[in-house]
Amino acid sequence: MQPTSRCMIHDLDATGLLCPLPVLKARKRLAGLAAGDRLRLRADDPAAVIDVPHYCAESGHMLIESTQEGDTQIYLIEKSG
Repeated sequence: MQPTSRCMIHDLDATGLLCPLPVLKARKRLAGLAAGDRLRLRADDPAAVIDVPHYCAESGHMLIESTQEGDTQIYLIEKSG
């Protein structure tokens, strides 16, 4: 975790996990965060490219950015309030 000026960024490494586990683990971690906190999720499951944005849209959380680092996708999700 590292503080920013307005929120905390929490890290979750879901590499090696297959659908639906990356999203389920993200949901569980986000449940314990304060509104405005952010979760940096790392996943290498090809289905995460579809699942993570869909989960954010359905749950009301904001997908701030998604990037690719080799075979790993990195998502920055801000918890809704």
